[in-house]
Amino acid sequence: MYLENLVFDAAEPQRLGRFWEAAIGGERLTDESDAFETRLAVEGGPVLDLCFQRVTEPHSDSTPRLHLDLAGGARQLEEVDRLIALGARHLDIGQGDVPWVVLADPEGNPCCVMEDRDAYVGTGPIAGLPLDSADPNRDLEFWSWLTGWTPGPGTSLRHPSLRGPLLELCPEVVPKGPEKNRLHLDIRLEDGDDPDAVAADIAKRGGRELHPGWGDLPWRIYADPSGNELCVLPARS
Repeated sequence: MYLENLVFDAAEPQRLGRFWEAAIGGERLTDESDAFETRLAVEGGPVLDLCFQRVTEPHSDSTPRLHLDLAGGARQLEEVDRLIALGARHLDIGQGDVPWVVLADPEGNPCCVMEDRDAYVGTGPIAGLPLDSADPNRDLEFWSWLTGWTPGPGTSLRHPSLRGPLLELCPEVVPKGPEKNRLHLDIRLEDGDDPDAVAADIAKRGGRELHPGWGDLPWRIYADPSGNELCVLPARS
């Protein structure tokens, strides 16, 4: 199994996808009315596809449990200006006096432009993927097993190449509510992986399978031990 996709729910997938493609320097894969995909390939490291799917439900006002931290470093302010020119805006979420800059993308999803940190060496344009967790140490083990990523600084994981973004398990401020996360991660099975065995292992490790009633889908939907949604995609034929 491996981490394949970062998926955004979007009212306008093309508009939001084009913003993020320009933000990260992605390679376009799909450009359709209801779906947009762009690929981030970190040299010597992971490949991560950003997928934007049309969702008509209203945007929740709750703080997102997964967001992107973008590499700023010594050029942090220039990067902020570049993203604003692409369609981002400054956002106050009560962060106070912090060394990073909080922005909102064109659909209001928060993202941060980070200051220089040793941990971000070699990440590429996406420095981190902070994910809210009720128990970061427990969820670190769950996501390490699911992705094959290895422990990094603090409660974070990184691709075995030690390149690409950090997946950071962050203490949640409030428990996961019933609203679906607007951003989620997709895991891809590989040849030889048994989907039912994976489902059993997810349950054994504290996750659970979800059945939202969306019809017959080729993938299966789960929640991690803290309730964050994820999808497990079938192995490629």
